[in-house]
Amino acid sequence: MVDLSVDLGRGLILANPVMPASGTFAEGLARVIDLNGIGALVTKTITEELRGGNLTPRVAEVSNGMLNSIGIPSKGITYFLEHTLPFYRQFTAPLIVSISAPTVDAFARAAARLNVPGIAGIEANISCPNIEEDGKAFAMRPGTTEQAVSAMREVTDLPLWAKLTPNTGDIAAVARAAEKAGADAVVVANTILAMSIDIETMRPTLGNVMGGLSGPAFKPIALRMTYQCARAVNIPVIGCGGIATANDAVEYLLAGAAAVQVGTATFTRPNAMNEVIAGLTEYCRRKGFNRVTDLQAALNAEMLIPDVMEAAQ
Repeated sequence: MVDLSVDLGRGLILANPVMPASGTFAEGLARVIDLNGIGALVTKTITEELRGGNLTPRVAEVSNGMLNSIGIPSKGITYFLEHTLPFYRQFTAPLIVSISAPTVDAFARAAARLNVPGIAGIEANISCPNIEEDGKAFAMRPGTTEQAVSAMREVTDLPLWAKLTPNTGDIAAVARAAEKAGADAVVVANTILAMSIDIETMRPTLGNVMGGLSGPAFKPIALRMTYQCARAVNIPVIGCGGIATANDAVEYLLAGAAAVQVGTATFTRPNAMNEVIAGLTEYCRRKGFNRVTDLQAALNAEMLIPDVMEAAQ
């Protein structure tokens, strides 16, 4: 029997390494799949305040992927605690709540309010705009990453994950800053900024012009960043980006990820996460691995290169 359990730090052990990516998962999925079979449940990002989201259209299909510019619509933390959290308490899979905020203090206030029974951890979406830094995402820079994570670490003992943005020049440095500030894991990565144009209307396909690219087209970029971060930090790295099959998940685990998140694939195949879990078990059996965690050390050592950026030049 293959042991699929993974330890993501601060006492948080998942039955398997597969979970949804924030924004692609909601209560309605419980009518389609067994939520207790997933490693963890990751909520759609919530904010302190009420938010209406971006202009429509908010989603556009592109070759091998999807663009989205949702804008984090939210009913606020109070609504979540009173109305949404009770629903998730019926499941055994640990609940990870994704939060976003425009300032360091707001991140701290949001994290502090989640110290309640039924919440197993916090995923801080620090890929969102920081109004104190002219709208640049916190995770664009090591300094602002450290400030935001430190502020949250001071107010909560819950496992704290920092969700990083690929729209930065040195994601490994940002991951190290998150680790230094007290993050228990980093999620690599959020969507990458992109756009598409409808040539018939001669207008952008998204109401907000630009949005985040997800799906298979993004996978090679996110996989590379996962590999870089896994080599840069000593905390778990959670891979995210274009994972649709067990083979995709295996690639991320071989690159050094401790767990993975499935996002866009769930829109077309609601059972995608369960399929990935079953496929991971079968892969480990076929390759003779007794524990899924053994995959992290299985990348062919001869293929490792001293400096990924040098190799690309």
